[in-house]
Amino acid sequence: MTISADHTAPDTASTEPADDALTEAVKKFGITVEDYMLPARHQIQMVDPDGRLIPDSEQGTQPGHEYPVPGDDELLAAYERLVVGRRVNDQNSALVRQGRMAVYPSSHGQEACQVAAALCLSERDWMFPTYRDAVAVMTRGVDPVQVMTIFRGDWHGGYDPLKYKVGIQCTPLTTQLLHAVGVAHAAKLRGEDTVVLAMCGDGATSEGDFHEALNFAAVFHLPVVFFVQNNKYAISVPLAHQSVAPSLAHKAVGYGMAGERVDGNDVVALLAVLDRAVKLAREGSGPLLVEANTYRMQAHTNADDDTRYRENSEVAEWRAKDPVNRMRTYLTDRGLLDDGAEARIASHAEAVAGQLREGLSEDVQVDPQELFRHVFARQTPQLEEQSAMLADELARDVAATDSQEAGK
Repeated sequence: MTISADHTAPDTASTEPADDALTEAVKKFGITVEDYMLPARHQIQMVDPDGRLIPDSEQGTQPGHEYPVPGDDELLAAYERLVVGRRVNDQNSALVRQGRMAVYPSSHGQEACQVAAALCLSERDWMFPTYRDAVAVMTRGVDPVQVMTIFRGDWHGGYDPLKYKVGIQCTPLTTQLLHAVGVAHAAKLRGEDTVVLAMCGDGATSEGDFHEALNFAAVFHLPVVFFVQNNKYAISVPLAHQSVAPSLAHKAVGYGMAGERVDGNDVVALLAVLDRAVKLAREGSGPLLVEANTYRMQAHTNADDDTRYRENSEVAEWRAKDPVNRMRTYLTDRGLLDDGAEARIASHAEAVAGQLREGLSEDVQVDPQELFRHVFARQTPQLEEQSAMLADELARDVAATDSQEAGK
């Protein structure tokens, strides 16, 4: 991807100016551009923590921000992935304690965000996850063991990003947003019908890369949905010490894009909001920002002591808003989920957990030459020299070992 030196916007002779495109997109809603860009006054919620469908008048919607309830098949598929995601989170936490994984940033409590993020995309779309979004990557179709390979600490990533259109999970904060807008810009220049979902947490919104990504996406009118999982803590720093904005979704208007906030533990509302955001981005409305209010139920990682910065009473309050229990109650009360279906889903979740236990227990055959193999598409002379030096040293080690064995 090449951008002109003066960073000018695309030629308006072939591309509709961003402000005109935004105005056209807003016309269908019958509201002002300002009302379109600002999030609804209240977060969007469709199913309450007790699993009851909320009346339309209480869902937080307003003109231009109305959302239909997703179809039953979509909701059942989402619930199954919620259950699998919860089982994966718990299994991975156990594998860390057993020493079979080096670290795991659990998304226990955030599974609704994970599932909705993956399900709102088509096969041709791209997703750029954070280090905490393993369940989203898995829901996208990547083999569970391949997803978790990065957390063993023996390889950079276990899956092919191009095959699944999923960026490699990364621990550097917010860099994936820049990668996301780069892919979106390239897709737009090629005339591809691609939407990019860029995932981040509330802590990422305090980073400079966040500003650069959103500003670039807005100026070049790119089809990107920025999905912020606001789980209330950037490791140990509470949101109140990061931002005093009315909400993180309100940051969108400063860049000239639409923002929305949604209950991040309500998978019904999440699917509705993200489905529309992706649709609008695909239709040419430009980038959008969706903030999901959720909560990290477990520690930041296994190396973190969350009792040092939050109270048990706060965790208990959010436990009552659990996304898995909420969806189970909603589907059961509607007659869409019975004991047989529940048993089948639980069996599937346990099979995935077993696959992880087996796959992550296998000994890894280490090839030191991989240090050089995937740095550049065409290896540089310096890397070739270093690779030859390593090969020679390894060969001498083998010869010395063989000599010692022969002398015994």
